[in-house]
Amino acid sequence: MEIKNIAKLIEQNGGRLYLVGGAVRDSILNRPVYDEDYCVTGIDKNKFIELFPEAISRGKSFQVFDLCGKEFALARTEKKTGKGHKSFEITTNKNITIEEDLKRRDITINSIAKDVLTNEIIDPFNGIADMKNKTIRTVGDSFLEDPLRVYRVARFASELDFEVETNTIKLMNELRDELNTLSKERVFVEFKKALSSNKPSKFFNILREANVLDVHFKEIYDLIGSMQPIRYHPEGDSYNHTMIAVDNSAKLTDDLLIRYSTLVHDLGKGLTPKEMYPHHHGHAEKGVEPVRNLSNRIGVPTSWKKAGITSSREHMRRRNI
Repeated sequence: MEIKNIAKLIEQNGGRLYLVGGAVRDSILNRPVYDEDYCVTGIDKNKFIELFPEAISRGKSFQVFDLCGKEFALARTEKKTGKGHKSFEITTNKNITIEEDLKRRDITINSIAKDVLTNEIIDPFNGIADMKNKTIRTVGDSFLEDPLRVYRVARFASELDFEVETNTIKLMNELRDELNTLSKERVFVEFKKALSSNKPSKFFNILREANVLDVHFKEIYDLIGSMQPIRYHPEGDSYNHTMIAVDNSAKLTDDLLIRYSTLVHDLGKGLTPKEMYPHHHGHAEKGVEPVRNLSNRIGVPTSWKKAGITSSREHMRRRNI
């Protein structure tokens, strides 16, 4: 069944169908659209199942329906009831508007909907203006409901090469104590997407600005202020060197194993006592343990960890030929 026909059937029964989230954002930005998510208003769960008995339901806290290779969810509101990302009171009913559903989302550029039948754009939080200004901004204090949003913001900044406005940085910092409630699997997903971007350094720089870089990426944080011989490293400390290196690797290859190996090659410099600066004798071998610790903490594939350890241990053996 085509999406227009689904929307017409929903309309005939008092509802409305909207394309929401990343698909709307990416189409406005002229980026490829890979996944389409839809929000249904004006009908309840039972009516949706009655209209589309072939839809496959999944989810415990709230139901999402897979239909014709696309994802459908009923409009909902959320209220946080505890720490972490699982303690929510979720309300779904046919009286919840599309604007109320958009309000629970994380940032303005993700809080836009398009009416499937009329193509009307619903943009209550000025997400399109923020796209034009290359700015990432929270929808509101509801941002504090899920600590994963800290890493999502940094990842979107990296993918889109956008800046993050001041109040959003502040709210990211307020979630610092909850970041450790996240599973390493969720952290890795956002990290991997950032590493896949054209400018991975932005991910780390935004986390640094929000003063949360050391929570999951302590070994990278430890490179800040680790000075190097200016003759070889006019860019400054080991952190700046690493950010330049990982961005350059992104220009050269799409292979994430190589990009990760580049990111972690100098982690041993974070262990150098300050009194030894700007020299880092033995940092290649010393870097093995921090590479292992970071890799385990964020759950990178074993092949990445092995390559990262090799990169750290062997990178000083390179010779110009």
